[in-house]
Amino acid sequence: MTLLLAAVGATVAALFELTVAPYLRIGDAQPHLVLVFGIIVTIAVGLEAGLVWAFVGGLALDVLAQRPLGSTPFALLICVGGASVLGNVFSRVRPLAPIIATFVLSLVYSLMMFALMSALRSSLPVADPLSAVMPSVLYDTVLAALIGPLAISIHDHRVQVERVDW
Repeated sequence: MTLLLAAVGATVAALFELTVAPYLRIGDAQPHLVLVFGIIVTIAVGLEAGLVWAFVGGLALDVLAQRPLGSTPFALLICVGGASVLGNVFSRVRPLAPIIATFVLSLVYSLMMFALMSALRSSLPVADPLSAVMPSVLYDTVLAALIGPLAISIHDHRVQVERVDW
C-alpha cells in the first residue's frame, strides 16, 4: 500500500509543481516539489517508496511539461539513490538528514537537469549555471527544513518497534 501512496503522492506533487509552484516564486527561485518530497519520502519511508516516487513523479513532470521523456525520472532516480545513501550516513541525526540531503541533491538535480536539457534540446543561454540554480536550491532546502523533520518524526512515531517480551 505504501508504494501506491507514493505513486499517487508523486503525481499530485507533480501537478502542484507545474500549476501552483510558479505562483510561489520568490525572485528567481522556484521550488522543486517532486524532488523535495521524494527526498523526504526516501529518508522517512525507504528506498523502494522513494524510487516509485521519483519514477512516477518524473514521468508525470515530463508528460505534463512536455520535456524529453525520461530526462526528469533519470535525474530524480539518481537523487533519490543519493538521498538513501545520505539518509544512512546521517542516521544518527535522522530528523536533520532531509535538510542536508536536499541541499546537496537539489544542486545535483538542478545542474543535471540543466545539462540534460542542454543536451536534448537547444543549448540554454546561461553564462553561469551555478549562480542561476542557487536560489532554487536554497528554496528547496528551506522547504525541506520546514517539512522534513516533521514528516520523519511522524513516520517514526507511527512505526511499531518489535520488542521481545520476556
